[in-house]
Amino acid sequence: MGTINTETLPSHARLIADEDVWIEGAAIDQLARVASMSGCAAAVGLPDLHPGPGIPIGAAFAFTDQIRPGLVGSDAGCGVRVVAFPKLKQKGDALERRVLAAFDDEDVFEGASRRALTQAAWTAGPRGLASVSGAPETLAELAAAEPEEDDWMATIPSAPLEDVESFTNALGTIGGGNHFLEVSAVSQVSDKAVAKSLGLKRGGFAVVAHSGSRGIGRALIGRWGDACLSDPDAQRQYLGELAGAVRFARANRLVLAWRMLAAVGAARRSRISGQFDVTHNVVVPWASQEWLHRKGSAPAEAGQPTIVLGSRGTESWVMEGLGARGCLCSVAHGAGRRMNRGEAIEKLKSRYRRAELTRTALGGRVICADKSLLYAEHPDAYKDIEPVVRSLEAEGAARRIAALAPRVTVKR
Repeated sequence: MGTINTETLPSHARLIADEDVWIEGAAIDQLARVASMSGCAAAVGLPDLHPGPGIPIGAAFAFTDQIRPGLVGSDAGCGVRVVAFPKLKQKGDALERRVLAAFDDEDVFEGASRRALTQAAWTAGPRGLASVSGAPETLAELAAAEPEEDDWMATIPSAPLEDVESFTNALGTIGGGNHFLEVSAVSQVSDKAVAKSLGLKRGGFAVVAHSGSRGIGRALIGRWGDACLSDPDAQRQYLGELAGAVRFARANRLVLAWRMLAAVGAARRSRISGQFDVTHNVVVPWASQEWLHRKGSAPAEAGQPTIVLGSRGTESWVMEGLGARGCLCSVAHGAGRRMNRGEAIEKLKSRYRRAELTRTALGGRVICADKSLLYAEHPDAYKDIEPVVRSLEAEGAARRIAALAPRVTVKR
């Protein structure tokens, strides 16, 4: 790819990427712009760095005494849940039919109030769903098994959810863009002991749910915009709203995983061998009087399971964080785009026939009725994941645990 030019970056900013990783100059310019904002103490561009609407995606920023909601963006709480299970009876056409039938059913919550579920998700996250009267038995069972919050949110109550009715149909939906839900096969294992602790073994399976707060984050950014919050009261207000968005997003990913598990006959706690959830777009306390802003970057504290997403046609890598402070304890959240969506549609529509878009090189199936989305999110629009993961390993940010190969991917 040639030498990556980082001369525009200030001294407290850095880019983590081998020379064979594709990085656009526009993304580095955006990284430099944000790193040059007042109060920025450290900035890191991960190897999936690519341009966003003014803010680069695939980056982390530490600010002293300041919280900047614009750096979290319009999809606050976006992240990934991975749920491992050992056996899958269906494959090929039979598996695709089961999944398609499950996602054609819109009455997924049976007799439960969507309003009550939404409110519970906002205030208590995944565990809150277990307390809603009429919630489907298997969903309530999975929700009740969720661990107590033990991160920064445990001390921050959700602010009141305004206009709750606007979001009652969002819970349990995937969303557009690069969000997806899939069932994958564990295709490689690099560390058997750690993989086993996560319920992953070669030949086993996992549900991967990548989604966010489904419109709530957009409402937050509409209210806060590019504000720079240094007043403690304003910070508490925003963090309370962000906490609610993150809790809702985590609950949403649990519901999505439950829907896929139900489709393949594994929606029982006894059939799940392990799971974890990571958040990509968030603000967390960092060092003394600093706030770490993640924009499309996954946490990678020492010993923490995390995942670097591939595309619907390539493997994703479950990794173990190594707590590298020089990386702001963060890793790439995916391979990263090498074409924007408009460019991908324009270039790929003449390269692939419609029928080819729903089958992948790894033998996977894609369920998506939106032709434009099939082109926009085609594997060709993304970077090769191997150099991305290799860059993270070389930096000491994380190490490989297991690879997940998509079998059926749902996009909406």
